[in-house]
Amino acid sequence: MGWSYPDISLEDLVNLVKGFVDIMILTSGYQSSGLPAIWDPQNIKKALQWGLFFENVLTRLNSAEYVDDYTDSVVELEAALLEMRSDPHFPQGIGHLSSSTLAKARDFILRHLIHTLPLGDAHLTALLTAIVEMDLEDLQRVEENYLCAYLEKLTLENVKGGDGEYAGGCHSQFAIQELLKRQNNVSCLLSVEKFLDILSKKASHIYSNDFKSKHGVSPVKEELTKFDVWGQWKSKNLSYLLDKRTVRLVSGARLIFSAPKVQWMQVLERLRVSAGFSDDELIETLELSMLGCIQERWSHTVEHFTSVSYNVHPISKQYDELYSFLLGRSHHLQSMKEAINTKENDILEYLTMLLSNKVHQFWKLSPVLAASAIHSRSPLYRLYLGEIEKQFKGNSSSLRCCSCIQDGSDHSNCELAERIWCLHIFHVQVSSNDSYDA
Repeated sequence: MGWSYPDISLEDLVNLVKGFVDIMILTSGYQSSGLPAIWDPQNIKKALQWGLFFENVLTRLNSAEYVDDYTDSVVELEAALLEMRSDPHFPQGIGHLSSSTLAKARDFILRHLIHTLPLGDAHLTALLTAIVEMDLEDLQRVEENYLCAYLEKLTLENVKGGDGEYAGGCHSQFAIQELLKRQNNVSCLLSVEKFLDILSKKASHIYSNDFKSKHGVSPVKEELTKFDVWGQWKSKNLSYLLDKRTVRLVSGARLIFSAPKVQWMQVLERLRVSAGFSDDELIETLELSMLGCIQERWSHTVEHFTSVSYNVHPISKQYDELYSFLLGRSHHLQSMKEAINTKENDILEYLTMLLSNKVHQFWKLSPVLAASAIHSRSPLYRLYLGEIEKQFKGNSSSLRCCSCIQDGSDHSNCELAERIWCLHIFHVQVSSNDSYDA
């Protein structure tokens, strides 16, 4: 039978849904140009009126009175929405859009306006102004003493609690529930951040007795110096992993790279263009991308690095073992891409493109991040190790990370040694078991 709803054609309704999607994109806080989206009370009210339109249409389509007439129409609408969502450019943040979503469109809009955008004074004032004005306007049409009726609705809601759904025509009730949820989420986040701060500060003290506990004896002066250096490296890199800024970036990377490749590349390219291709902004893009490589195994990364014990082998031996490990992998180049997670491989290819003629930018990234993110089967690993080889042998490089060669000393307490140590942890020390990145 197909589409039979008399008030609007399926084509026109789908076009209106596309307009609704554009509105939902703005609730992310940004316009398609990348500029901030400003939500004043009037715009919020217009968005909610859009939601009311879709609710009215879907209420009639799903009404028991018309269930036999419009069953095929609902099926047609779902098929059209599925086709819309299948577009690789469709925003993944609303990838669950369906007729059920449109049936509660005002909830959908308010939830995004409350949870997605930063709740600064201006935005919160605009949001509360819009929803209170709309509720009062609705009540004024049916209640003589509409102010008392409004307060009574809010009082009853406080007594009954709420199920999180838009109830009784009162936007304020729903907003209050969602604001309380956000407040609870923020409280939980602050508690986690406080815990991470404490854990990060304590990390530097955890390893002071590690040597004695592992070896049962006190180290001689030379070994103690090496152990102190090891402790400093481990403390510094673990602090990076546990820093709340890093954790937030991991969450951002998880959100960005959950989208199809064409979408996350657009996001990263916009970041680069808006920053004018400055080195500092390039580093932020590189860091975010590398965190994207390990976001699915983030907990494993932290656990593995935390469990690493003191390595008595000198850096020169660890360097040689890295190259032996690489040569052992060279026999499997044919299956290189198949061995890497598809999404991770796409990110590594993007990073290789960014760093192909800017290898020195590696030295501006955390050693533990570079070591854990770069898969040993990736061409980027060879690029990174090649730059390390230049530095290790004192050959020319765009950026010198230490002066050991010039000073006639071994690489033992320098940035290069730290980077070799981190690579050894993630690519050699686990090779006898299940490889960390395999």
